[in-house]
Amino acid sequence: MNYLTAGESHGPQLTGILEGVPAGLHLNIDDINEQLKKRQGGYGRGNRQQIEHDQVTIVGGVRHEMTLGSPIALVVNNRDHAHWREIMDPVSPETAENTLRKVERPRPGHADLVGGMKYRHRDLRNVLERSSARETAIRVAIGTICKQLLDELGIEIAGYVEQIGPIATADHPELDVAKIEAEISQNDLRVIDQSKVGEIHELIDKTKKDGDTLGGIIRVVATNVPAGLGSYVSWDTKLDAKLAAAVMGVNAMKGVEIGDGFKAATNFGSQVMDEIDWDQQSGFSRETDHLGGFEGGMTNGMPIIVKAAMKPIPTLYKPLQSVDVETKKVKKASVERSDTTAIVPASIVIESVVAIELAKAITDKFDGDNLQRLQEQLAAYKAELKNF
Repeated sequence: MNYLTAGESHGPQLTGILEGVPAGLHLNIDDINEQLKKRQGGYGRGNRQQIEHDQVTIVGGVRHEMTLGSPIALVVNNRDHAHWREIMDPVSPETAENTLRKVERPRPGHADLVGGMKYRHRDLRNVLERSSARETAIRVAIGTICKQLLDELGIEIAGYVEQIGPIATADHPELDVAKIEAEISQNDLRVIDQSKVGEIHELIDKTKKDGDTLGGIIRVVATNVPAGLGSYVSWDTKLDAKLAAAVMGVNAMKGVEIGDGFKAATNFGSQVMDEIDWDQQSGFSRETDHLGGFEGGMTNGMPIIVKAAMKPIPTLYKPLQSVDVETKKVKKASVERSDTTAIVPASIVIESVVAIELAKAITDKFDGDNLQRLQEQLAAYKAELKNF
């Protein structure tokens, strides 16, 4: 299973192609659109989300709500393109009129400057349009298809916000996916700890007033994942490594933890290793899940726990110092329309890329041509593991 995305932030549309989805999966387009809507929500979002009303259009690989086994082609239109039509026109020649929004003062922390240097773009809009987190909308659409596939295999995933700026919420490692979803649906921050909502709202409001931005920490839980996905035999077959790469591939992510992560480095081995148990009904299990469902780069049957650290958004309404790429004079960085914090939608995005990697691992290990065959093979494999 592989996917590819294309499109710019203010271009006509975002496009995605997902190949390797088994034939016979009933696709719920309403579910995809609901996830896209959630990605646009959350306290701290900017005005762009009042313009966009993301809806997916499926233009290939699906017939009568059923996947065909061929590549699935998806489109999410950018409504804001109507205001940028001349500036982002892909076929008209460059003129003084359609370069009015030229960007020459790169933002610290953004791809602007390095991207311009790498690709020899003098107008840094050519960089920021593609490096924008707007691209993650199509990844959420792709990830939701993968979540629907995993759901048919009994695997559930939930992503939520564990920390925003300096405010950490209470840790609830015992919660399952259903309980997580029930809790985070009660507020606009996707946090489990309801007692922190007011405090976080105040922090976001003050940060916005100060012209600053906030990052945070996201936690994703995946349950009922079979043991043995991934491999120890080569570095590039380790599934936890692939998950880490996928998470780091999301805009603004600066750190990834599996299980206890960096905390494990400060504890003794006796406090970190998950002791092994066995019973006749379920076979092997672990007493705890400090390792986040992984041993030796392979899933061990315990819930997968992935954390992501997101830096604050680089666009500041009180901009930092920069240098004009043409004049080389010190100036304030450019200001683009942005959010005070995007940690809430980022939790949807991280949830989506984790789902993609798990779906990849499943379809790599089993026959992914047809859903029913895949279900049969997975059931047989689970029976084999139980009787090991």
